[in-house]
Amino acid sequence: MSNRKLIRPSLAEIKEQLTVRQPRNRRPAPSDQTNAENFYYVKQMQNKTPMVVVLQDGETIKGVIDWYDKNSIRVNRSPEPNLLVLKHYIKYMYKENEDKDVD
Repeated sequence: MSNRKLIRPSLAEIKEQLTVRQPRNRRPAPSDQTNAENFYYVKQMQNKTPMVVVLQDGETIKGVIDWYDKNSIRVNRSPEPNLLVLKHYIKYMYKENEDKDVD
């Protein structure tokens, strides 16, 4: 008959293995888009807010945002034809009734 020794891990070793194996419940990474831009466009479209769009070259376009997508917006100008403006040409925009004195 052989003499066998029973090897038991200590309670501390078991707890350490369990904490190492189980990853923590981390928050998911924040998304790249907040959809704030989309909400802004929808709000201005619903209210038919007169907007001023300033382009990269300094040219200004006044009108109401009629439609938008990922890359462009359409500005409805009442006496003049509508314009489709690519977003990467837009420097900034603001509501027409707000006084902007920007150089």
